[in-house]
Amino acid sequence: MSLSPAELKAISVAAQWYARLRSGVATDSDLAAWNDWLVADPAHRQAWQRMADVGEQMASVPGALASPALRGADRSRRQVLRSVLVLASASSLGWLGWRSETSQNLFADFRTAVGERREFRLADGSSLLLNTDTSVNLRFDGRQRVLELLRGEILVTTAVDPLQRPFKVLTRHAEVLALGTRFIVRSLEQGGGVAVIEKAVEVRSAGGGSTVRLEAGQSLDFDGHSLGAVRRNDAAVGAWQTGSIIAINRPLAELLADLSRYRTGVLRCDPRIAQLKVSGAFPIDNTDLALAALESGFSLRITRFSRYWVDVSRGDLL
Repeated sequence: MSLSPAELKAISVAAQWYARLRSGVATDSDLAAWNDWLVADPAHRQAWQRMADVGEQMASVPGALASPALRGADRSRRQVLRSVLVLASASSLGWLGWRSETSQNLFADFRTAVGERREFRLADGSSLLLNTDTSVNLRFDGRQRVLELLRGEILVTTAVDPLQRPFKVLTRHAEVLALGTRFIVRSLEQGGGVAVIEKAVEVRSAGGGSTVRLEAGQSLDFDGHSLGAVRRNDAAVGAWQTGSIIAINRPLAELLADLSRYRTGVLRCDPRIAQLKVSGAFPIDNTDLALAALESGFSLRITRFSRYWVDVSRGDLL
């Protein structure tokens, strides 16, 4: 498969952006201009993903660029462009090997951007609500109904199936079998969790080990090794559906990590206040407002180094 002139041009521009953002001298204006270019055309996003696959595995949001940019350049513009030429010359071999996690997310059947929530109606009548930065693949056939949650968080409401096909959600760490139910599944890099709103589910660890049945009002966390203890749902479960994060005596670092899922860039917590306990309801559709509430309500200092880099520290710490 040969590349069209438009694709080659997009890859060339992507390489120039890549080199600029890795140069160590990229400005806030550069980041904003790069983001504008990225979202202007799907071909630009595909070109950027091709750059990622050259070997650097760069993410397609400015926040993930912050750390490499601050570390400085380890590649010259000429070296980057040479990699692009190698990539273009090999394009006749097709897309073999281009199965990185970022590319899978980009071309998932259902996906949301950072800060977006979106609902889908499935062919069997079930509904699927995606939280921020979520990607899902759909595998429905005559024998089963399967959702592959690549990353993020979903709320599933299953419909009665005349064919009585099982309904499953697969993550990298666990498998969830719906038992005529409404439930939430979360899958992040280090693990995830399940919370049941109605009826019940069965959760099995990815290694095929233990299986746990969860009833309505119950939840558990999981990782790559095991399933966690069953606990009762609290007010924080599923609050994202209505646009909030509810914190109940929660460590500040955990709250900020959750809040960072709804905004691009880096949201850093000073380690000295990481365990500060915080309670409240914080809007996820306006994360700057949430940070302002933290600043005024808990005597914190919010320092914005750029649009994409925010530090949270204690107000009396210099």
